[in-house]
Amino acid sequence: MFNILNGFRVLDLTTVVLGPFATQMLGDFGAEVIKIENLGGDMMRAVRPGKSDEMGAGFVNCNRNKDCVAINLKTEQGKEIFYRLVESADAVVHNMRNKTAVNLGIGYEDLKSIKPDIVYCGAQGFGEKGPSSDIPAYDDIIQAASGLSYLNSDEQGHPRYLPTIVADKVSGLQLTVAVLGGLINKERTGEGCFIESPMFEGLVAFLMAEQLAGHSYIPSTGTTGYDRLTAPYRRPYPTKDGYMAILPYSTKNWVDFFTMVGRPEWANWEIVRDPIKRSENINTLYEKLYEIAPEKTTEEWDKLLRHANIPHTKVNRLDDLLDNKHLKEVGLFKEYEHPSEGPMRQVRSHYTMEGVEQVEDKVTQLIGQSTEKILMSVGYTSDEINSFANDNVIKCQ
Repeated sequence: MFNILNGFRVLDLTTVVLGPFATQMLGDFGAEVIKIENLGGDMMRAVRPGKSDEMGAGFVNCNRNKDCVAINLKTEQGKEIFYRLVESADAVVHNMRNKTAVNLGIGYEDLKSIKPDIVYCGAQGFGEKGPSSDIPAYDDIIQAASGLSYLNSDEQGHPRYLPTIVADKVSGLQLTVAVLGGLINKERTGEGCFIESPMFEGLVAFLMAEQLAGHSYIPSTGTTGYDRLTAPYRRPYPTKDGYMAILPYSTKNWVDFFTMVGRPEWANWEIVRDPIKRSENINTLYEKLYEIAPEKTTEEWDKLLRHANIPHTKVNRLDDLLDNKHLKEVGLFKEYEHPSEGPMRQVRSHYTMEGVEQVEDKVTQLIGQSTEKILMSVGYTSDEINSFANDNVIKCQ
């Protein structure tokens, strides 16, 4: 944990992956993140694998550096407790539909009346001003709606989801940026704000940076799509004993590559030497890589390409990463003892910082593990907390 957001209190109402992924980064940066769950906990806790009912691996990996508080926001007492927490907070983050937040009495206007300078950030599926704003959305829905599943079609043209929750995680990164921007604005002006970071619009913006292509111009000069990325021969290339990503990128890269593999005549082609012609004919060049790659082993390619300073890497399986020499050296995978789950492994924050205090991460907590501590921090007594727990307004461990 890096203490660059030390002193900021963030109330985290998010669930599943998008929001927790975002707020974990805020926690990694030292913000005091208070994860507020219903009494049954975030539904992601139940997703397997997991050693215990409350601590599925996916949940654990998105919720370190947070204090877990369980409140029934559908009760009047639960809302009053939340409102008191808002008085002490700098930001509130959720990924529910805005109308759900309003119906619960925790919309922006509700909280602004309590804390005028609150930074309020929401990440619903579709933006509030559009006709799809009321549609519930998860990762698969946004992959499909954004065009990503068609972009990832198989060879028969059937759309496919990427085998990672990319819409959730990209949206999570965008939500983190929104919260940070809101906090900077608050520090600069003393004013709060409401920032909406919808998943659909966010992933379309993410994709269209390169995919808008010919439609960037009016009138259009061509279709959508980045030709290099959709080239049929853009793929990991089979070597004698495995697969390799080989990516000559600059003119020098291409000339050097064809020269060192004994095809100097190819190095003089116009589609190699001219960057515009190369862009228009990239699939032809990628086909040549496909033809040449089986001539050497992966290790032989690695030595040759490293010496020529041409971008490349062997193709790793996920399991290979646990023993990857580079990742071991930088300590990306960290082993630790979890108080309820025993020995565990996590991916640490990938950032490194100099000139910033760093402290140990807080492990992912059980449902309501910090309820008592956080409620006492805003003035509730032990007797009041016990009464709330007995009335099923809160849950404590």
